[in-house]
Amino acid sequence: MKTIGSYSYYLVFALICVLGLVECINAPDYSDTPSISFIGFSKNTLVQGFNSDTLILSIGFKDGDGDIGFGNQSGENIFLTDNRTGDVFDRFRIPSIPEEGANNGVAGEINMVLLTTCCIFPDNIPNCEKPEQYPTNDLSFTIYIVDRAGNKSNSIVTPDITLFCQ
Repeated sequence: MKTIGSYSYYLVFALICVLGLVECINAPDYSDTPSISFIGFSKNTLVQGFNSDTLILSIGFKDGDGDIGFGNQSGENIFLTDNRTGDVFDRFRIPSIPEEGANNGVAGEINMVLLTTCCIFPDNIPNCEKPEQYPTNDLSFTIYIVDRAGNKSNSIVTPDITLFCQ
């Protein structure tokens, strides 16, 4: 009876080891085209001005071949468009992401500090003014990334941030 129990323990232990090893060597099932997702903002308001307020934008990413970062190359590969104007709001550069193990698939989180901007008004009112009839603007961004091979990710649209004009 003891012998059967001992073999059972060894069998269970061996099965756990094999499953753990298989998990370690299986490549993540990510596309070679990067994908991103919105995680959140550190806050949902900004006060307009010239670099007088900031927030942190967090996005998640996945890439099957792991060629997200730029290493020693120059250039930006995260692009944010201001949805009020359709213009590029900011660009960022993802640093090199080290390859781990035999598989190159990577996933992670990117945090970016965004500086405030000015409110935009109708009726030919200059940007960054403080008209009483327009106390706030809604500000959102469309974001995408590009990997070293030139593959463009999906685009995501952030929720609105309230930009205080006063």
